[in-house]
Amino acid sequence: MTENILNALRHDINEIDADLMVLLAKRRRISHSVLEYKIANSKPIRDEEREQALLEKLISYGKSLGLDAFYVNSVFQTILEDSVLNQQALLQKSLNPEVLGDTHRVAYLGGQGSYSQLACHKYFSRRPGKIVEMGCSTFDKITEQVEQGKADYGLLPIENTSSGSINEVFDLLQHAQVSIVGEVTQTVEHCLLSNLGTELKDITKIFAHHQPFAQCSRFLQSLGELQQETCDSTSSAIQCALETPNSAAIASAQAGKNVGLEVVKTALANQAENHSRFIVVARQSLQVSTQLPTKISLIMATKQQVGSLADALMIFKLHNINMVKLESRPVPGNPWEEVFYVDLLANTAEPKVQKALEQLKECTQFIRILGCYQSESLQAVDVL
Repeated sequence: MTENILNALRHDINEIDADLMVLLAKRRRISHSVLEYKIANSKPIRDEEREQALLEKLISYGKSLGLDAFYVNSVFQTILEDSVLNQQALLQKSLNPEVLGDTHRVAYLGGQGSYSQLACHKYFSRRPGKIVEMGCSTFDKITEQVEQGKADYGLLPIENTSSGSINEVFDLLQHAQVSIVGEVTQTVEHCLLSNLGTELKDITKIFAHHQPFAQCSRFLQSLGELQQETCDSTSSAIQCALETPNSAAIASAQAGKNVGLEVVKTALANQAENHSRFIVVARQSLQVSTQLPTKISLIMATKQQVGSLADALMIFKLHNINMVKLESRPVPGNPWEEVFYVDLLANTAEPKVQKALEQLKECTQFIRILGCYQSESLQAVDVL
């Protein structure tokens, strides 16, 4: 084969790829029209039975063309999920036209290459509009930017599959005047980053935010008596590593690439599957359609008597409401008193949820809804 023939073949592939892009864009536009029908007829966004039948048909057709089932299934699962996510985002925008504008000013922890920035891009990539990024040095500053109207949204990590709940954020939510309007999960792939030419044996000091330190504790223990310095964000840790000889930072490979650090070692986390869940906060709550998978987050303080927490939780069971998280945190200034954070798979627009919340008020000292928001789940929902 000559180089001219190779170039001609590559040209054909490029043309096919361009045609595929045009068809994908056309498919997405048609799916937007399908959404209009679903809204008008109160149909759920996701129809899992139709999707399964469609995948089976496509796999069968693919085999007749010489394509294996795994390949066809993988490609069309991605396409179907894209369709669902875009329909969900458009439905939310149609319900909240005055709140969801064309520019998203987003405050998050750290700067370029931080996991918060990656989560920001992941969440807002499905939402039409321009992103204006606002890196902050602390969680308090994130909520302050939102409360003062300098940012439309704030992104806060709430829990991690390796290190657990992020208590600073739970405590912040007790008094911050913001509402939870969304959530997003970001895969965390911690790497050890250092200046070019630095080997692991040369490193005497490691910089990181305290969360990566906790999530990579086993790896750090294996290094012996290396000095560890906690930074206010992953971005700060990277900057310190850049300026300090024989040092390293714990961050993503992309973060290191952005500033010229190279990867010394990968897969540092205690757990192979390491993910962080972020909440998106805003000054005011959003209306969430019952056609979408939805969560409610709330804070409650139970009465100081035997069985009060059990009585409160029983209300959710009696109304067939699934509780997926329960977290306790101390009340500042009130020794031995605690508030409870609860996540429910529910929507405040549902009559059964409204009844449950009214009953909950009767057996608690106080209750505050932190937000009713679209869950990251892609599951189909039953529309009443």
